Amino acid sequence: MNEIDVARLHALLSEDPTATVVDVREADEYAGGHVPGALSVPLSELVARAPEVLGLPTPVHLVCESGGRSAQAAGWLEAQGVESVNVVGGTSAWRRAGLPVDVPGR
Repeated sequence: MNEIDVARLHALLSEDPTATVVDVREADEYAGGHVPGALSVPLSELVARAPEVLGLPTPVHLVCESGGRSAQAAGWLEAQGVESVNVVGGTSAWRRAGLPVDVPGR
């Protein structure tokens, strides 16, 4: 499985703000703060929303809270033929690194 750490993802997003990031945490987790520009597609909805996700530009960078759910999502997407990258450490690592998060309504 392809992986990226949060520092490299931040650098990538600085160079290419249109890079695809999908946050697979539940909606309430996403609303509490997420990687800027990340699309919310909870893991529990991934299969149902497959047409939407399968049509995204690749590679698809997947993030959750710690890296477990995003690894599951990346594995599933890879099995569907989608180039996927798991964000190691997830949103927790992103916050620990002091990187910016978007919080809806702020």
